[in-house]
Amino acid sequence: MNSTLPAKRPSRNIETSPVRMVPAIVADAGEDASRRFLEFFAANIRSPNTREAYARAVRSFLDWCDARGIDRLERIEPIVVAAYVEELGSARSAPTVKQHLAAIRMLFDWLVIGQVMRSNPAGSVRGPRYVVKTGKSPVLTAEQCRMLLDSIDTGTIVGLRDRALIGVMVYSFARVSAVMNMNVADFYSIGVRWMIRLHEKGGKFHEVPAHHNAVEYTDAYVRAAGIGEQRKTPLFRSVDRSRKLTDRRLTRDDALRMVKRRATAAGLPDSICCHTFRATGITAYLEAGGSIENAQAIAAHESPRTTKLYDRTGDEITLDEVERIQI
Repeated sequence: MNSTLPAKRPSRNIETSPVRMVPAIVADAGEDASRRFLEFFAANIRSPNTREAYARAVRSFLDWCDARGIDRLERIEPIVVAAYVEELGSARSAPTVKQHLAAIRMLFDWLVIGQVMRSNPAGSVRGPRYVVKTGKSPVLTAEQCRMLLDSIDTGTIVGLRDRALIGVMVYSFARVSAVMNMNVADFYSIGVRWMIRLHEKGGKFHEVPAHHNAVEYTDAYVRAAGIGEQRKTPLFRSVDRSRKLTDRRLTRDDALRMVKRRATAAGLPDSICCHTFRATGITAYLEAGGSIENAQAIAAHESPRTTKLYDRTGDEITLDEVERIQI
């Protein structure tokens, strides 16, 4: 292809839309195409994170088409999508390429259903083969995780908050976004049993019995913060410059920075992230004799194969196993 690429055309501004900007190649196909494009993101995709990721993927593809003079939707054929996937694969990882292809395929399916296009040009395009057998999130040993929790100074409200946050993630196998969305009312008791209600993807709720350590940590934080009666307000909150709690919900980025800071202070690897505690909790549970099926239920995974990705109990090859080689 010609190395001198034509200038990109500006996107059309659709004042009545919640997204505002529609790519020119879509706007040129008419009002129905523009409306259908916006509906794909606004009405068809419920998760904000998925919506953002798919919007980036679609925008990247349409910008790529525009830069190569493909200026009409009907000119996007399977060979065009295949060329984009091939080129993207030389610069990005296989999971990223598969996500881009999934977003493109879903968008064109939506346009076909809305009779904007006659067929889906991405329908027959295959993405790169990618099989995951082990997750990539770093995992702490039980001793390392205990050391991290014990290293946190709980003489301050920030320390109490951070210990409770890490504790909830470890003992409930929770995603950080599900924990960030918790309100005070989502830590509650039924008789003598305490429960954790997690706000999962797609607006779903997942309730998990609270481990006694999670109860201790969270109760200490809630009591010290004085937020026990503020049931509809955020559970885990940011702090102001005076290190006092605000009414604002802690973000995932805030939580990640906190985890990195706490890990460094405890002398642990800086590769640790929020997802580490999900994998650490599952691994510790399985090492103690728990079953994959129950771990799947606690973690709210759709498939036991997903849970198995977090199982690192087989990562260590013991000397006894190696000594079985009788030569």
